[in-house]
Amino acid sequence: MSSAAALAFDAIADRFDERFGEWASVAAQRRAVYAMLQRAFPVGSRVLEIGGGTGIDAAWLTARGRNVFLTDASPAMVRVAKERLGRRTAVLPAEQVGELSVGLFDGAFSNFAALNCVLDLPAVAKGLAKQVRPGGQVMLVLFGGFAPGECIVQLARRDWRSAIRRFRHEAPARLGGRHFTVRYHRPWEITSAMRPWFRLVRRRGIGIFVPPSAAEPWISRHPRLLGALEAIDRVVSAPLAALGDHVLYQFERIV
Repeated sequence: MSSAAALAFDAIADRFDERFGEWASVAAQRRAVYAMLQRAFPVGSRVLEIGGGTGIDAAWLTARGRNVFLTDASPAMVRVAKERLGRRTAVLPAEQVGELSVGLFDGAFSNFAALNCVLDLPAVAKGLAKQVRPGGQVMLVLFGGFAPGECIVQLARRDWRSAIRRFRHEAPARLGGRHFTVRYHRPWEITSAMRPWFRLVRRRGIGIFVPPSAAEPWISRHPRLLGALEAIDRVVSAPLAALGDHVLYQFERIV
């Protein structure tokens, strides 16, 4: 993660969960990711999280019998996460994950676009190769390159710049009054970065019909509609993976 992005997340760490954690659209997308994480990491697995933020995902997995070690580039986010997880945390940019010295992991994951704040994906892949045992699963959830749901929502809000931002390789972003860059990595960039050490197992779309957080708070007031959209996503997540608000890439560490 860039230093600018880390500073931006530092600025909102104390209110991050209040801002995003209660939104129903985020919860729906998170449920889809959790279903796959549970299948990839059996109970008892030792799992590394990259860009774990305030520790919501790590805490969820820990409560279900996985042993999660969280890393994030933002010291303030890690401070919040440490209150949830205890000592199983470290302030560490994704590009430097190979420097971690706490033993091999059974797998690793990064949720909700933390890696879209990273410019050097090959450095992340090389670091993960040092940390994950052969046969271990790596689950990476990044922004999709084309999300029709976001386009529709942003055009309805008459924000055409946001509607087309994913067509650009990089786009400006702002959190807590601080500016940073979001990079919309193309699928070939992601698979190429991982290929020397990992093979792609599958891709799944996260939030194809379930709308992005830009639809909040409206969609949270319509739980029945959201439930129906969530059910559709479960059916089309594989064939329409490329159209997700996020895309989950599942890799396996090869020898």
